[in-house]
Amino acid sequence: MDKVHESFAKLLSQHSLAIETQQLAQFETYYRELVAWNEKMNLTGITEREQVYIKHFYDSLSVSFFMSFYPIYSVADIGSGAGFPGIPLKIMFPHLQLTIVDSLKKRIGFLQHIVQELGLHGVTCVHGRAEDAARLPQLRDNFDLVTARAVAKLQVLNELCLPFAKKDGMFVAMKGADPSQEIDAAAFSLRELRAELTKVVPLQLPMDEGERHLIVIRKTGSTPARYPRKAGLPLKEPLEVKVKSF
Repeated sequence: MDKVHESFAKLLSQHSLAIETQQLAQFETYYRELVAWNEKMNLTGITEREQVYIKHFYDSLSVSFFMSFYPIYSVADIGSGAGFPGIPLKIMFPHLQLTIVDSLKKRIGFLQHIVQELGLHGVTCVHGRAEDAARLPQLRDNFDLVTARAVAKLQVLNELCLPFAKKDGMFVAMKGADPSQEIDAAAFSLRELRAELTKVVPLQLPMDEGERHLIVIRKTGSTPARYPRKAGLPLKEPLEVKVKSF
């Protein structure tokens, strides 16, 4: 175990997470493949090894710092990009049944390669827009936990992600700096999509690598049939109270 792995394991142990040698090997393979593929397609602007472990791997696992993952069985990671946070969570909690949704076919190709290289089972990679995937009967109202990491503003994310969560399931939006304005703007979308804000968890990445906030939302009922709207519309016309002009 080298210094990067020692530091990573120590940081996780501070959150009661014990990482095994095989899991460290999987993270290292993930890192090497990420950097290699990044040379031919844009996956990440972060390639320095220690920073990948902190800003991608540790950051992804931060979802598990405040909630137990052992009652959680099914996870949907929406707009996963290079696999964050879904793949690190799957490495750390092998029992998870993970579904990744991403709109770019090249990224799905990378993720399928990673799943094979790491020997992961119970991972499904779906190529498509979230607005379309959420209409599939096998994905709609179906997951214990839905995640999204720095994809869009919260009122947009709510419409893209909440349709995947089951009733009483959770949606965690992973954000950087103080998201209070986003949360205020998303109040209408939460009511409209049958969900409620549970808490906001502030985090500081180790070695002063940045501020993070995890927005935790509980789904209180099935998604109304009209949501999500057709592809592109949630981003173009986010859900908000329309003010009439007289």
